Amino acid sequence: MESALTNAGTRVRVIEDCLNGRRTVWEDPFKPGRNGLVGIEQRIEVNSPLSLVIIMLGTNDFQSMHPHNAWQSAQGLRAILQAIRRAPLEPGMRTPALLVAAPPPIREPKGSIAPKFLGAPAKCAGLAIEYQHVAVEEGAAFFDVASVVESSVVDGVHLDADQHSLLGHALAGIVRPLLQEKSS
Repeated sequence: MESALTNAGTRVRVIEDCLNGRRTVWEDPFKPGRNGLVGIEQRIEVNSPLSLVIIMLGTNDFQSMHPHNAWQSAQGLRAILQAIRRAPLEPGMRTPALLVAAPPPIREPKGSIAPKFLGAPAKCAGLAIEYQHVAVEEGAAFFDVASVVESSVVDGVHLDADQHSLLGHALAGIVRPLLQEKSS
């Protein structure tokens, strides 16, 4: 995404804050520190000023140890969006624009992660619709990642390398006008 934006003449610096297994608002019982709500305000503060924050969480909310459905995951997303807006920014700094990127539906999990995501395809049904409702209600932009990519053909959950590239280019087209709006 950063390369596509830069090549199109939009100077940006993308800061990735990825963490394997991060959920919206729930903790992983086996790997502590995966609750996306914990510390989000401080991560926004430490990286500010920011023009845009893109949130693409939810897939891990459907791991087999969690009973959550799409609506519940969307409520976790809402809590994160609200926390970002509460971040203690320095005087004069503007709150960043928000873009919700709904992850693609989980396919039938395969390989070593299959037990971890047992039942996930049914639990995540309707996630994009629920995320879109929350994005609209919270005044965030929305992008359904499944409109351009699919979950991995290898493991059914993650994005394969070619899908990352497709997603980056698609997001560049969504992000460019959001950055222009924010700078106006």
